[in-house]
Amino acid sequence: MKLLLTNDDGVNAKGIYTLAKELEKNHEIIIVAPSVERSACSHSITMREPLIVKEVKLNGIKSKAYSVSGTPADCVKVAVNKLTDGKVDMVLSGINNGVNAGIDVLYSGTVSAAIEAAIYKIPSMAVSSEIEGGEDNYEVAAKYASDLIEKIKNKYLKDDVVWNLNVPILNKEKIKGIKICRIGGRTYNSYFEENAIDDGKSFQLRGELNNVQDIDTDVHFIKQGYVTVTPLHYDLTNFKILEEVRKLF
Repeated sequence: MKLLLTNDDGVNAKGIYTLAKELEKNHEIIIVAPSVERSACSHSITMREPLIVKEVKLNGIKSKAYSVSGTPADCVKVAVNKLTDGKVDMVLSGINNGVNAGIDVLYSGTVSAAIEAAIYKIPSMAVSSEIEGGEDNYEVAAKYASDLIEKIKNKYLKDDVVWNLNVPILNKEKIKGIKICRIGGRTYNSYFEENAIDDGKSFQLRGELNNVQDIDTDVHFIKQGYVTVTPLHYDLTNFKILEEVRKLF
């Protein structure tokens, strides 16, 4: 398969390097990623300035790689339109530095890059690894991503589905298995740290993760030691009340 790799941690991040190292064993890949870290940029795109694209060399990676002076969604756009002529079988975004579970999928540049691929009718996957004490689990996450591609490629590699893969910070032999599940109620107690500056005030966003443990969700199962897989879709329509609201008019 021909795979496009991107992320939101930057083209020189360890996560995308590890993913590329694993996937280029069996696939043709091209890497197009932000020139700098663009975490939590969601689905923003660059409109009022040109995107600067540069070919870069990643030591130990044989595949071509490009940096883009924009967001993860920008990277997918420019890759599909200018660097690959749209000839891509699948887009993989990651491996993200930290899980993208619960409400994080709305903020995540990693997930948004995968969603951008789905908008272009290209199957996609977001891959994220739990981080703890500065330690990562990228090699294990890369292997699960590779295995998931093999499992879905014949029947479930559909252009309107974004596969959201999260891997806990455990050795592979200690992982309990894979759970197919919905996203959970992972939220934050956010606040702003206020400081005075010469011509006004500064507000630095701070916060702590709420310990929400709804069962049958990605948040719950990751904490239990499972890899989680959630099929996502970019259609935000609330179908539960669509017909009811239609009757009002």
